Amino acid sequence: MSKAGALDLASGVGGKIQKDEVLSAVEKYEKYHVCYGGEEEERKANYSDMVNKYYDLVTSFYEFGWGESFHFAPRWKGESLRESIRRHEHFLALQLGVKPGQKVLDVGCGIGGPLREIARLALEQVTKIRMMAIWFVHFQWPELNCIAGVDKTCDFVKADFMKMPFSDNTFDAVYAIEATCHAPDALGCYKEIYRVLKPGQCFAAYEWCMTDAFDPNNQEHQKIKAEIEIGDGLPDIRLTRQCLEALKQAGFEVIWEKDLAVGSPLPWYLPLDKSHFSLSSFRLTAVGRFITKNMVKALEFVDLLQREVKEFKLF
Repeated sequence: MSKAGALDLASGVGGKIQKDEVLSAVEKYEKYHVCYGGEEEERKANYSDMVNKYYDLVTSFYEFGWGESFHFAPRWKGESLRESIRRHEHFLALQLGVKPGQKVLDVGCGIGGPLREIARLALEQVTKIRMMAIWFVHFQWPELNCIAGVDKTCDFVKADFMKMPFSDNTFDAVYAIEATCHAPDALGCYKEIYRVLKPGQCFAAYEWCMTDAFDPNNQEHQKIKAEIEIGDGLPDIRLTRQCLEALKQAGFEVIWEKDLAVGSPLPWYLPLDKSHFSLSSFRLTAVGRFITKNMVKALEFVDLLQREVKEFKLF
């Protein structure tokens, strides 16, 4: 558990949001989604506001439950959640072949966990673009980078990855880890990445996608899709083939692609499976969640935690 995440849970909610704005932010966020009568086009038109509200509300909880890297990973037997996440990040960096001296762009934000892990692995210069200009301004970026020993090689730029403030042909490599799924338009996002990438260089990404098993006429499938969208701040979830076609239209040649969920010894969603018990991920188990829920209620009772925090059980 991140110390910053635990402290934020006790003293306030992560992200750029005041305590008295929490309940209003939750209500506004909910209204974007199908479960509360929202429409896909409205989410896409207001993607910046929707995604900002989502991360303002959930950042501290992500840190508390997940650590500094806000993403899933396929998992080997005998491997901890943290080990699987590190291996997942290393694999992506190795596919890019990043080398010392290169300028690498991490498209997306989080709180910089993958950025620091890959920087330590390759000792290269990584420029971190923070999606949506107002994300996570309360975090002490210099302190986190100093602790990781990458403060001399890592930079952070506040920007929207649909309109990046970089010149053409700037970067030697670009990667994204479960970040471009927040884009309202995959083609527009990939075109922007193609623009800032040097000719002949590579872009590697982990993307949230729907498989061909998804049936848009199946109400249960639509319900699951809508719940994932509201639970992860997504304007839509595209089919895998739509993402691949968008990459090609943006100018990329797709060298390799794979559904990493297929063939994984343990399911990527294992940390969310309440029936699974693990001492290393105890707080994510049914018992751990029960304890956390009641701890929150106790903190509310003694007024150490704003009562609006209970709304986050939705996510």
